[in-house]
Amino acid sequence: MEMSSRLAFPMAFFLVLLLVWVNEVCGESNTFNVKDFGAIADGETDNSKALLNAWSKACQEKDQGTVLIPSGTFMVKAITLQGPCNDQTAFQIDGVLQAPSDPSFGTDHWINFKSINGLKVHGNGKLDGQGALAWSQTTCGGNADCKIPPVSVKFNSITNASIQGITSVNSKFFHFNIGDSEDIIISQVKISAPGNSRNTDGIHVSKSKNIQILNSSIATGDDCISIGPGNTIISIYGISCGPGHGISIGSLGRYPDEKNVDGICVRNCTFNNTSNGLRIKTWAPSPPSKVTGVTFQDIVMYNTGNPIIIDQQYCPAKPCSAKVCPYQH
Repeated sequence: MEMSSRLAFPMAFFLVLLLVWVNEVCGESNTFNVKDFGAIADGETDNSKALLNAWSKACQEKDQGTVLIPSGTFMVKAITLQGPCNDQTAFQIDGVLQAPSDPSFGTDHWINFKSINGLKVHGNGKLDGQGALAWSQTTCGGNADCKIPPVSVKFNSITNASIQGITSVNSKFFHFNIGDSEDIIISQVKISAPGNSRNTDGIHVSKSKNIQILNSSIATGDDCISIGPGNTIISIYGISCGPGHGISIGSLGRYPDEKNVDGICVRNCTFNNTSNGLRIKTWAPSPPSKVTGVTFQDIVMYNTGNPIIIDQQYCPAKPCSAKVCPYQH
């Protein structure tokens, strides 16, 4: 009896260790570190192929695969991370993903997440768009036919996603562009670019539904958040905005057949050193469309040029038509 009890304890202890080891191995097997695919953290080597290969593996996992960007600076050229994936897929940024400084990508994006259900982008790392050269060369501030620089991160046809904790700096154009997407929560992100950087909107949303932008800090050279046509149920809460152009619905009415905007709620936000606070902007003349169900509540502003403004003759690029659309009242 004494001998069997002596043997039982070491055996039980061994089984516990074995279970812990199996747990760790199984957990790690779903995480794909870009360095294991040849990525080099020197800020110069093109790591696009390594990232694509890591994404492919994670996307094929049947139990949430994770792409890991570890500490260090990894340069990546224009890339599309495509679904559909077999299960939820996570993109964990602990280091720095850095864009090339050259603004002539030949694409409208730097990183494009496309056709994914169950995407999670998170971490304490940074996306560096290296936009300084693009800002100095762009003519988009006064030319409607300009060549638009690439967006830092596009979320195209994404559903059931979360974006949390990451930092985006110095985008060449918009930082985040969300389109044709549904059920996305963005929280605790930090977005920054100099106040004089052109067209560096923090978050732009179009043709999307049920998007929440929460508890984040946005300081840019353009709109902190811009809400384009075709959006329904956009909730913005706890945003610190400034410098920048404020939070805008629009611009709207520039193109025919734009869809209406409905259910926009902006609450508990602070504006500091912004040219505008809360803005609705439409082109003139423009086809008929509607903005309905808008709530602005519990807003604090410091040194804000236009606290609330509705501009129905918006025209940032000359020449502008002096004709006022008969649909505008």
